Amino acid sequence: MNEALETYIKGHPIVTIFRNEENLYTVLRIKVEETNIEFKEKEIVVIGYFPHVYEEETYIFYGKFQEHPKYGRQFNVTHVRKDIPKTKQGIIQYLSSDLFKGIGKKTAESIVDLLGENAISRILENPSLLDTIPKLSADKAKTIYETLVEHQGLEKIMIGLNELGFGAALAMRIFQVYKDETLEIIQSNPYRLVEDVEGIGFSRADELGSKLGIQGNHPDRIKAACLYKLDADCMQEGHCYLEKSEFVFSVKQMLESTQPIEIPLEDIEVELLKLEEEGKVVSKEDRVYLASIFYSEKGLVNNIKRILDQKEFAESFPESEFLLALGELEDRLGIEYAPSQREAIQTALSSPMLILTGGPGTGKTTVIKGIVELYAELHGCSLDPKDYKKDEVFPFVLAAPTGRAAKRMTESTGLPAVTIHRLLGWNGSNTFDFNEENPIEGKIIILDEMSMVDIWLAHNLFKAIPDHVQVILVGDEDQLPSVGPGQVLKDLLAADLIPTVRLKEIYRQESGSTIIQLAHSIKNGKLPEDLKKPQRDRSFISCSTSQIPEVVKQVVGHAVNKGYTSKDIQVLAPMYRGPAGIDQLNKILQGIFNGKNDSDKKRRELKFGDVVYRVGDKVLQLVNQPEKNVFNGDIGEVVSIFFAKETEDKTDQLIVSFEGTEITYTRQDLSQITLAYCCSIHKSQGSEFPVVILPMVRGYYRMLRRNLLYTAITRAKDKLILCGEEESFQIAVNQTDVNFRNTTLTERLLKKMVPIKEQNQEVEITNDALAISYEEALMNTDPMIGMGDITPYDFMEEQEKVNEG
Repeated sequence: MNEALETYIKGHPIVTIFRNEENLYTVLRIKVEETNIEFKEKEIVVIGYFPHVYEEETYIFYGKFQEHPKYGRQFNVTHVRKDIPKTKQGIIQYLSSDLFKGIGKKTAESIVDLLGENAISRILENPSLLDTIPKLSADKAKTIYETLVEHQGLEKIMIGLNELGFGAALAMRIFQVYKDETLEIIQSNPYRLVEDVEGIGFSRADELGSKLGIQGNHPDRIKAACLYKLDADCMQEGHCYLEKSEFVFSVKQMLESTQPIEIPLEDIEVELLKLEEEGKVVSKEDRVYLASIFYSEKGLVNNIKRILDQKEFAESFPESEFLLALGELEDRLGIEYAPSQREAIQTALSSPMLILTGGPGTGKTTVIKGIVELYAELHGCSLDPKDYKKDEVFPFVLAAPTGRAAKRMTESTGLPAVTIHRLLGWNGSNTFDFNEENPIEGKIIILDEMSMVDIWLAHNLFKAIPDHVQVILVGDEDQLPSVGPGQVLKDLLAADLIPTVRLKEIYRQESGSTIIQLAHSIKNGKLPEDLKKPQRDRSFISCSTSQIPEVVKQVVGHAVNKGYTSKDIQVLAPMYRGPAGIDQLNKILQGIFNGKNDSDKKRRELKFGDVVYRVGDKVLQLVNQPEKNVFNGDIGEVVSIFFAKETEDKTDQLIVSFEGTEITYTRQDLSQITLAYCCSIHKSQGSEFPVVILPMVRGYYRMLRRNLLYTAITRAKDKLILCGEEESFQIAVNQTDVNFRNTTLTERLLKKMVPIKEQNQEVEITNDALAISYEEALMNTDPMIGMGDITPYDFMEEQEKVNEG
């Protein structure tokens, strides 16, 4: 790159307007000292990705001018370097400045006397030269080199990465991973980027590898393809493993599709064996696993067995005492539990573990309340957390995968409930504070919406459950499976080793709920004959894909006129793109609920991409932010908007309230939220809404699935409006075998807990140190993987969004 031809501005910082310490994106106002183009202003705002800069230092910013629609002229920086003095005295002053902590003038003079006026470039090329400086300690030598790398080496690295085709943001991300070794690592093995850096997939690394002369059956190329293919297929399809023969062949196809060179299958198998020796994959019985998933399945089985092996609950209290307490509870609540519900409560209180499953309206919530009430009665403990002293353990632990599901638990039981991530102390770095060495505290743990829990989270949850604790797992086996790999609830039920009660009788049907009847009909593979006949709590509007936006607009407008609000009404759709997609419907619904007209021109709004946010907008959180107590799937409301000139950080801010918890988003954070008037069906799991509007048309063909339709319908509490084509609903009901997942949890449970004579016992591997979290693997692969809202059902739509973005 020829800097002489580049546009540059030389100057020193005046004020840092904004800085993101995670990705180093910076907005800076500088005083202009020199430039190579015609520019008469004394100050300019520069934006870009670069390390910390100091107000007393002078820098040269390379890039180009751009016109921001709101903030005016700015200088977009591609790379920056510290302006190094050219004279001997200037270099001495530079090395003895505050930039180099602990380096005085005498030390700086010694360095320049020995290494000359080009001392800085020589040190960067060969840091061992500092070992020749008299009386210079190893720590001070390290400080000098690291500071030079940060302020001079980074410039070289950024230029090098730019020449390799990486933009400033991605280049900075790469530098944060490899630091001063960046160029050396990439040039020796560019395929490491696939594993290590979020946003780089195999095709990008392979393109770079080809430029650097790495082709064909090079070991690094084959290894990267294996890891990428295994990770992508497992994360997108929910598999825990891939069949080895099919996997090896698919890797061969991918390798040969990007470079027209035949790759022998034997070469792939050799590199796969090396990956296993490195602890990155596990190959068992013609199955290939990511190490994290393999050890998650194995660890979960071990911990389930540990919990089930507890015997002390069997005789914890006589049956007569239970029946007496149950009768008193029924009298107090004014209800009478059905036989299956009584069985569930008694089994939960007398067993180390219970699975409680059933569809909507079967009384799962009633049973949960009965369990906690009876536990308190039989064990003589209070249900009020305030009655416990600081050093006393509150016995009841309630958790769910999402914040909304946890809130529903709190509303139904009166007890505090949290997300599983919050319960385990998610610290944002793919680990939890609570584990087998630091278990969670409690006596009885109730986990709701277990169908949403993937294998990695289940493993981390169960290993943090201490001995002498009773565990109740609650869920609907017919709902959508987890976003991540596995189908934990389904596999646990299939193993049939954990005491299980299936609630089948529909109690809410007594109140005349045809929504519940419809859900159970779909669950059983049938559409009712009266699907299109208007009912008290549901209706059907026939329309085509192109008519969906207008139909939804009219239905919502009619509901608003009846007094319903955006909090009451939830539109659900399976796909993001298209005329009947989530994005388009959100724009229409925002206009209805929170539009802007000529009378409120001064009303505040903030534009981000194609979305305009206004105060009062209903928004959806897309990623976990446990440190802020907000999680993927939470719905909030925009309560304030502040413009850059009004904030201390000089950046736009949007404030969202999540049930009273206010979170501040800067412009760089707005990718973490989206409008929520319409959301994906998977995002709605764990929630109920008074009114649900559900379009279902041929345009959604790739997403038409029975469990998707069933999940959507069971979100409606009071009213359900179906719109679309009856045949599309029928297609969805008929599609049941398209989401098969490769898992071995059931097999492992049976092998571990059901002794078989002459069975070849595997050597137990309990060391989880080999297993990285699948979130980490997920975040270090393709840019389309790792997005908080990608599901096996709307992945392709999200992929289109990422590609377009």
